[in-house]
Amino acid sequence: MKIAVISDIHANLPALETVLAHIQEQGIQHVWNAGDLIGYGAFPDQVITLIQSLNIPSIIGNYDQKVLKFPQKAAKWVDRKKPNKFLAFKWAYQQLSPNSLAYLWALPEELRFTINGYAILITHGSPASNEEHIGPLTPAKRLIELANLAQADIIICGHSHQPFCREIQGIWFLNPGSVGRPDDGDPRASYAVLNLEPSHISVTHYRLAYDIDRAVEGVRQAGLPEVFAQMLIQGRNLDAMNPQGEL
Repeated sequence: MKIAVISDIHANLPALETVLAHIQEQGIQHVWNAGDLIGYGAFPDQVITLIQSLNIPSIIGNYDQKVLKFPQKAAKWVDRKKPNKFLAFKWAYQQLSPNSLAYLWALPEELRFTINGYAILITHGSPASNEEHIGPLTPAKRLIELANLAQADIIICGHSHQPFCREIQGIWFLNPGSVGRPDDGDPRASYAVLNLEPSHISVTHYRLAYDIDRAVEGVRQAGLPEVFAQMLIQGRNLDAMNPQGEL
């Protein structure tokens, strides 16, 4: 059984459409989403509508949660968040329809499945926190701790935007990377395919070129900061784009 795993779309509709088309071309019928549908990109409502229309099992990401909390946190965040980060939360919240807001509020923080005898956990950051980054540099000791906490054979996570797969003491960790906002210097969309056979597990990562010009134009037409467009062009996160911290 093959399952496409996506995460961290971050309101990038052109990237999501390209990834979904590639999944369909392979005849893969199952897709799981590990959170962060919105943020920084120009198409938050459209991304949610598409994911919802396809009935893709999804969890909420840390960025999704922060956008939902914006009305309650705005007075505090205006002085504590960097200006462009504050603007990103505010703008994303303002674009969401009542249906999209209700959809996000209803998303769980984790999903569990059992397929071909494998217990699978989908979480955004890690089994310990939706803001913990898991990636190639995560120490083996920490992965073992998280495996013991998760009580699963396969742990799927997002958040770090780093494509990653590692088996440790019989437990698999999988991060598909970011569909819509890669930050490893490669701007192409990222996702993974998990192949589950009764006696064998394999993972294939994909990087796909997509219509970045359309995504960038969307950011500019929305009047969002130019640095958000440059993040897409360069495949970098906001902090990396401005190491001095003014953003």
